[in-house]
Formats: sequence, structure tokens, C-alpha cells
Amino acid sequence: MTIKRSKGAEDGAFPAGAALRRFDEWRHRRGRLFGILLMASTLVGIVALTALIVSIVNDSFGYVAVQNERDPQSLVAEVVGQGASVSPEATLADLDKDALVRILASGVSAGRMRALEAWQPMAERTREDVLDLVVAEVVRPTIVRSWSFSDSLFRKADIETAVADMAGAELEWRNWVSWDFVTSPQSSNPAVAGVRTAILGSLWVVIICMLFAAPLGIGTAVYLEEYSNRNWFSSLVDTNINNLAGVPSIIYGLLGLAIFVRALEPLTSGAVIGASDPTTANGRTTLSAGLTLGLLTLPLIIINAREAIRAVPPSLREASYGLGATRWQTVWSHVLPNAIGGILTGSILAVSRAIGETAPLVVVGASTFITLDPSGPFSKFTVLPAQIYQWTARPQAEFRNLAAAASLTLLLMLIVMNSVAVYLRNRYSSQRM
Repeated sequence: MTIKRSKGAEDGAFPAGAALRRFDEWRHRRGRLFGILLMASTLVGIVALTALIVSIVNDSFGYVAVQNERDPQSLVAEVVGQGASVSPEATLADLDKDALVRILASGVSAGRMRALEAWQPMAERTREDVLDLVVAEVVRPTIVRSWSFSDSLFRKADIETAVADMAGAELEWRNWVSWDFVTSPQSSNPAVAGVRTAILGSLWVVIICMLFAAPLGIGTAVYLEEYSNRNWFSSLVDTNINNLAGVPSIIYGLLGLAIFVRALEPLTSGAVIGASDPTTANGRTTLSAGLTLGLLTLPLIIINAREAIRAVPPSLREASYGLGATRWQTVWSHVLPNAIGGILTGSILAVSRAIGETAPLVVVGASTFITLDPSGPFSKFTVLPAQIYQWTARPQAEFRNLAAAASLTLLLMLIVMNSVAVYLRNRYSSQRM
């Protein structure tokens, strides 16, 4: 807007009279316009986030129609017929461990029973574990149809009618996000599938990622801010770090495949220390995945740590030098403690990005179907995002419910981890004040 100067006003004088009123009205209109735009963008974000959460929750709860391959009460009757001191009206949950083991042994093949014993002997399993095995291996419940949360609330009569027409089907309310879902391994049967293996794989990968990236990223930030000279080399490093923060994650996956999986295969497979497994001798282990995500998050940690260090007042450094402290003493005792809040914030953002990545881990070798829990850095692995992707690609509708439940589990897991990190950051910052 061009402001006409009042008559007789000197160059540089503020507008007066009618020009001043017009200028003031224009400023207020512009302010209101930008306020409306900012509020609209906030509302759009809230609506999008709400729609996402509602969609996930809608598929995570609801009625299901279940058909059992074996009737649980007939199994109880068999045990009663074998002389077990159990009431005929008892259910599987009422049986003791010995009775459940007999049902399991008679309901599966001898080879399957040997495989279960090799995985973990029955003598070492709890009664609850054996009960879960009986349900999964003998009863074998199958979900023939599922309904969303909204349909379960508003169309219950239609659902009951549909289930009544299904031979041998029973209507059950299914909470897909349950403790059994969290503690059960992956399965081809959606009725008993869980995300325990994927959760443990995600934790292993994120822990290795942060153990590798956090010290290296913070050390790099300290050097660039406190020790390096301002020259063409430092400018080149700054430019490349900023560029690496925007590189697509799939590129880091290809880099991890070339370096950690192939070039460093003896190290990442554990062959160097004699800890390799025949199934992971190719280097596609949790260690390779964690190091790959470490490279992915390293630029983000460096940038945030540098900004936090740069925000420390120079007067603190000058006071430390004035008392005779060395540069390292100043950095360790004054700069880092005062920058710890920003550094932890950057680490939180890095963890949030690492735990949600899928593409680089698929390239490095995340399994799409695995039932064995990772037991160390040289184990096969899968992660929650890869598990969600694998379930969404399955044709059965029930796997979409599992994917929604796994997505909700991933969100809750991320919220818990971030909450712990924020609590530690705030507590440490308050102690420094």
C-alpha cells in the first residue's frame, strides 16, 4: 500500500490526518486476515488429525463372528472322560496345566508337539501360556467376518441376524487393541495374531539407533560450534548436513544395504565374534537396521544440538574463561548443561522419525513374517510400521483391523516414549535453574 504524505510533511515524517487513519485501518485489516488464515490452518490440522484417530479407533473395536475348528466344551468333555477331576460344566480356562497339556498333545501332530517343546519345554511354560497354545493350536478360532465400531453401535440388530445365518458362528465383541494382542507373536490367523515381535524389534532398532547417533551427533555439534574455525570447510560441512536432513529415507536404506549389510557383513551378522545365526549370516540384522536409522537421524540431531548450543549466552563462556577454565571444561560444565533441553528435544524428534520409518528397513532386510522374538543385535527382526504395511496388503478384512490396532499401538508407544523424554528434559532443566 502506498502512503501519501501529508502536505508539508518532511521526508521520513510519519503520515498524519486522513492518511494516518487509512494506514491504521489497512494494518488492522491485514492483521485480521492473517489471523483468520492462521486459525484456518490450525483447524484444518486438527480436523485431519481427528479424522485419522477416529478412523483408526473405528477399526480397532467392534463385533466379530467367530467359528471354532474344535468346540472347547468337547475338549473339556474328553478330559473328563479320561478321568480328570473337573466339573463337566467347566471351561478351558478352569482346567489345570496338566489337563491342558494333554489336550494339546492329543490335538496336534507329534511333529508339531516336538517343535513346541523345542521352542520352550512345556514344563517351563505357565498355565496361561499352555492355554493360549490350546486355543491357537487346537481350538483354532477363525474370524469369518468383522464389523467396525460405528456399525457395531448402530447396526447391532442387523449384525445379530447375519451371524444367526452363519453355521456354528458366535458373535463376540472384539477389542483388537488388547493385552493379548500386545503380547502375542505374529500369526497367519488374525484371531490370535499379535505385535509382540514387532514391538521388540522396534525397541531394539531404536535403541541401537540412538546409541549410535546421539553421541556422534552431539559430539559433531560441539566440535562445529565450539572448536572449528569459520572457513570454507566448515561452510561446506554446514551445507551438506542441512542437505542430508532432507534426503529421502529410501536413499539411507540403499546406503545401509551397501555398507552395513554387504561391506560390513562379518560385523553386523556377528560372525566376527562367533555369534552369527544361519538365518542372519547375510547381515540383515537389528544391528544393521539400527545403524541405518542412526545415519538417517544423525543430521537431525546435529542441527538441533547446534541450535541449542548456539543459544547458550556467550557471557557464560566468557565467565568460565575468566576464572581460568579450559575450553573443554567450559563446554562440559557450562555449555552442555545449559543446552541439554534443546539437545533432548532434537533427540525426541529423531526417535519419533526413526520409530515410524519403513522404507529403509525394508531395504536393509526387515522380515514381513516372523514369529521369533529378536534376542540381540544379531537377530532377524521386523518393526511395527513394516508389520502394519504387511497386514494392510493382506486380502482378508480382519487384517485391516489388526493394522488399525497396530497403528494405535504405535501411536501409544510413541506418546509414552516422548512423554518420558519430555519429563526427563523438564526435570533436568528445572534442576539447572
